[in-house]
Amino acid sequence: MVDDDPWVLRVTVDFLVGEEGYDVLPATGGEEAMRIAETHDGPIHVLLTDVVMPRVNGWMLAKRLRVVRPETKVLFMTAFSSELVSDYRTVLGDPVIMKPCELGELAYKIRALLGHSSPFARRRGAAKRWP
Repeated sequence: MVDDDPWVLRVTVDFLVGEEGYDVLPATGGEEAMRIAETHDGPIHVLLTDVVMPRVNGWMLAKRLRVVRPETKVLFMTAFSSELVSDYRTVLGDPVIMKPCELGELAYKIRALLGHSSPFARRRGAAKRWP
């Protein structure tokens, strides 16, 4: 989970860990996320990243991450215009979720990326609250 806004990062990580039962590696920017990805021993199944961030934006991060972790799926988040979202979706082919979003919608998109039957889609017996 990568976002340069500390509040968005904290709320999203708290939700993904506490409510959904995921293991999350939080990062405040693209450089930190790449350091984590390069040193983390286990798999990274999904990169959830803000699109617009200083220095290394979400698009650059996803491109760099795919070199070292080609199996990682990407979900972009943005509060910017639908034209920008359309451009990213066209160029990258990855899903985009608009901020602010309903946490249930975020959980649904992550489960869809992982595949609903994936053992990583619902960890530690998290209570199912959304479809």
